[in-house]
Amino acid sequence: MSSLSQLEPRPVKSSSNTQDDVVYEHIFDAILEQRLAPGTKLSEEALGEIFGVSRTIIRRALLRLSHEQVVSIRPNRGAVVAAPSVEEARQIFAARRVVELAVIELAVKNTTPENLARIRALVKAEQDAFARGDRGTGIRLSGEFHLELAHMAQNTPLLNFQRSVVSQTSLIIAQYEVGHQSHCSFNEHEALLEAIESGDPDRAVAMMAQHLAHIENKLNLDNEAASTDLHVVFSGVVKKSR
Repeated sequence: MSSLSQLEPRPVKSSSNTQDDVVYEHIFDAILEQRLAPGTKLSEEALGEIFGVSRTIIRRALLRLSHEQVVSIRPNRGAVVAAPSVEEARQIFAARRVVELAVIELAVKNTTPENLARIRALVKAEQDAFARGDRGTGIRLSGEFHLELAHMAQNTPLLNFQRSVVSQTSLIIAQYEVGHQSHCSFNEHEALLEAIESGDPDRAVAMMAQHLAHIENKLNLDNEAASTDLHVVFSGVVKKSR
């Protein structure tokens, strides 16, 4: 993996969010951007110091992330970023194929000019991020592209499941990716957007299946990843008062 010290976290979220939300969103984004490596120990004490909040707030955010299966909470040993095994990785990709194909079919049927504009802007932002060498942001925007499709599908259970499998996929890629390729080509995202705009669900489903196969084919399911330093990952976070 590339040096995590080169990737800066996003700004603290809107002040309307709770402290739990702020911590949750920062950790979720760090996983999507692959700044938090699989296996990283998530010390409540260290995270409380980083974010300037109580351990109770940290514990609630970690529990929420564990429900999405991107954090593992081990009895008497604390929390770590999930590190899927090879078999778990294969199962997650199998589950993602099922949900993504259902999502894109519904997205075609329920699309509106407004959500097409949002997803088009995401693809452009993703392209710009990779063009300027900001791989972390590009990877996060790749994940957000797929989450926006789930919003377009207008199915809340699918959206919740999509959020979990997209973040789990990011962990798998951080752990098993060959080289430093973009795991989710924005060119393929542009093609998927065109398929949605065409109003042809069969075409969109076929293209999504091909897209997911390309992602999985870039992985070497033999390697494990090392953990990293929480203070480096969240070095730009502005602490909130307790």
